[in-house]
Amino acid sequence: MKIKYLLSVIAIVAITKTSFAQYSQDVVRFSTFQNGSTSRIKAIGNAGTAIGGDLSSISGNPAGLGFFTRSEFSITPEFNGSKVNSTYFGQAGNASKNSGNLSNASIVFYQRLNTPKGRDKTKGWLSINYGAGYSRTNNFYENIAYSGKNASNSISDYYAGTANNRPDDALAQWAYKDKLIDNFGTTQKPDFASTVSVPVNQTGIISRIGGQSEFDFAFGANYSNKLYLGLGVAITDLRYDYSRQFIEDGTASITNGGTTGTPTPFNSNYAQNQSTRGSGANVKLGVIYKPVEAVRLGFTFTSPTFYSISDIYAEGLATSINGNRNQPNSSGDYALNYNMRTPLKLAGGAAVFIGKYGFISGDVEYIDYSTTHISSNDSYDNTDDITAIKANYKSAVNVHVGAEARVTNMFYLRGGYSQQGSPFKNNTGATDVSSDIKTVSGGIGLRFGQYYVDATYAHVTGSEAFSPYLINNGNPTANFKKTNDNAFLTLGYRF
Repeated sequence: MKIKYLLSVIAIVAITKTSFAQYSQDVVRFSTFQNGSTSRIKAIGNAGTAIGGDLSSISGNPAGLGFFTRSEFSITPEFNGSKVNSTYFGQAGNASKNSGNLSNASIVFYQRLNTPKGRDKTKGWLSINYGAGYSRTNNFYENIAYSGKNASNSISDYYAGTANNRPDDALAQWAYKDKLIDNFGTTQKPDFASTVSVPVNQTGIISRIGGQSEFDFAFGANYSNKLYLGLGVAITDLRYDYSRQFIEDGTASITNGGTTGTPTPFNSNYAQNQSTRGSGANVKLGVIYKPVEAVRLGFTFTSPTFYSISDIYAEGLATSINGNRNQPNSSGDYALNYNMRTPLKLAGGAAVFIGKYGFISGDVEYIDYSTTHISSNDSYDNTDDITAIKANYKSAVNVHVGAEARVTNMFYLRGGYSQQGSPFKNNTGATDVSSDIKTVSGGIGLRFGQYYVDATYAHVTGSEAFSPYLINNGNPTANFKKTNDNAFLTLGYRF
């Protein structure tokens, strides 16, 4: 029975960059960065908007720099352990990847303002403090592996649908040359269909590396120990490398011009490789206000980040029929430079201090991913990507809560929780859909005069549904359960 598959618009967007746009998911991925922070703030769930007096203020709420009464420096390395458990057509799999990076390195210089003789030294502008720092704001490192037996369809059904919609498409032509699809119609009225018989064995391998980081320059001012204002400028950096293989083997009825063929073993490997680099800038404005001594209210405005992106993409298809390997097909490198704009972010927070015994803190952040923008240029038309962004993405709310307890003059105990809202709409047609990301964290702090050490452990969980290809009937979906076990260590010095 011959079935003609008609691909959805989303499938057209999702599979190959050589013929159509696929930048919408990337630009949203690059918009999910979080504020860089020290181990202390990570331990309290990154709920640092209203805290102040921590070096995380340089990359978070710059108003917090106004709380410093001494200069300070710290460095924070990190260890990230990623594990992904997969299920695909009832078959389980897993993959892992470990990485180490510099999470944060910051310095602040305290500058007390001169107060005229006879004036109350607790009133008016008391200090302006300056800070600079590096922070890692997004981590892409992960390996994913999934496999299963698909009794419903084959990726060749996707190739056939592509050929029926765009016969001159390179990927469709490769599949036709490799006899994975054939024309069962006429030259005037082509009707391409898969030659592959189901079930087929399918295996997917995905590797991501890279991250996003910021170099921040900020200052914060203290007015009457009541109102704190801050301004920061960030120079951002982006590095993202992605590779994917989709391997399929089974039996194909090798035909010639639509005639009945002989069932023959085959194996095909569809591969994609992407390398993306970028740089950009954003601005942060912050305020912290103390209505009473025990309560701090904070607010941060983070402007959109304006990125200049350089992207190189390549894809290929390699097929063997009855053990005989065909000449591999490759697109060569497809390079594109484009500009993108991330959404702005609004953050509000409150902290309640319980004397010298500690504090409780909470933050809420709002970000509208549907406002992510990618600009057209002479080599690229953004129409399809802008449509996909509006159709698939929405606004999200991030929540952070945490607490710190001062156990002794030297020892501190901390804990926190955060939830990063998913950018995807419930009815999205995107091929790669992730859930909310939840983080449970805990840590300790030690103070030795001018020196301090903070250590934090964070357990991050989330899920993802990924479709390796889309057709109009029975899209295959791999489900991933993701966990990250991360450790941070901050070494600090006050001077």
